Formats: sequence, structure tokens, C-alpha cells
Amino acid sequence: MESQINLAARPALTTEALNDLIIDSIQDIKGKRIIKLDLRRLPDAPADFFIICEGDSNTQVRAIADNVERRVKTEGKIRPASKSKEGERVARWICIDYYNTVVHVFYRETRAFYDLEDLWSDATFTEYDSL
Repeated sequence: MESQINLAARPALTTEALNDLIIDSIQDIKGKRIIKLDLRRLPDAPADFFIICEGDSNTQVRAIADNVERRVKTEGKIRPASKSKEGERVARWICIDYYNTVVHVFYRETRAFYDLEDLWSDATFTEYDSL
């Protein structure tokens, strides 16, 4: 019972720590072309951050999204805004909403088609290594 109390008393993750955990979770599954968009200075942005990456197959896209959700839930004690991940069934573009940060996991061709980076080109971009 004491361990449950300690977990409940833990402070919530900062947005920066959440973003770092998400990026590490993507790198675990060899996600590619990982980019964080800082949207905080854009007045009509739907979130503070977008984290965008891609996988080489529908299976990898689903695995990346599942790993992000699992690790954020177990290590960060945070659940997404919705119980279901948008796009999970087809796994061409899976979106996970963590309120201030929205994770977009794309299949390569789908990412090129929607080109969120161009749509939000006024954002501040940070690129991360693909492992």
C-alpha cells in the first residue's frame, strides 16, 4: 500500500520530460525522421508541441505508437486524452493526444502526403537522431 501512496504523491511530469520520454520511446522502436515542433508562439496551434516520426511499415508504425503509449503510462503515469489512438486500425497515421503534446506516427508515404512540417512551418523545429 505504501508504494501506491508514493506513486500518487509523485509530481506530474513536466512537458519537457514528457517530450523526452516520447522521443526515447520512438527511438526504442527505431522510428525515423523524428522532429519536435514547438507551436507555443503560434496563436492558432491546437497544442504546444507536435512530435512527428515515421515507420517503414504499418507494423512498425503500430509498434512505435504502442511503445509510446505504454511507456508514458507506466513511467510517466499519464494517459492520452482519448482511450483509443486515432488511426490505429489501418496504422498509416496514428495520433496520440497528450493535451500539450500531440504525437504523430506516420507511414512514410502518408507523412509525405500530409506534410505537417510544411503546414506548421512557422514552428520551431528540433530534429532527433534515428537510432
